[in-house]
Amino acid sequence: QVQLVESGGGLVQAGGSLRLSCSASGSIFSIAAMGWYCQSPGQQRELVTMSRSLGRTEYADSVKGRFTISRDNSKNTVYLQMNNLKPEDTAVYYCNADRVATPKGVFGSWGQGAQVTVSS
Repeated sequence: QVQLVESGGGLVQAGGSLRLSCSASGSIFSIAAMGWYCQSPGQQRELVTMSRSLGRTEYADSVKGRFTISRDNSKNTVYLQMNNLKPEDTAVYYCNADRVATPKGVFGSWGQGAQVTVSS
């Protein structure tokens, strides 16, 4: 079984920065993609950014130029650097790992969520 453990998040003023980390643990051969989703109260979970194979990344338009995803495959860890944060970035941020290859099969997994609150 694959577990994702997130760290980081918290309260920051508008214009500030935060960094989220997410590490996958378990017997893992490879992870096809890792990234971040966010969910605000009453809203659906939506993609923020994703790091895919061969270094391909994608970002939601709302975070382009402000957020940066990075990944350390040797540690099965993904990071989200969030700069110039805005109040509308306030949400719970969930780490996602897609197509995680393990001895028991291929799975997807979600982190527990990290609250990010941006005050104006």
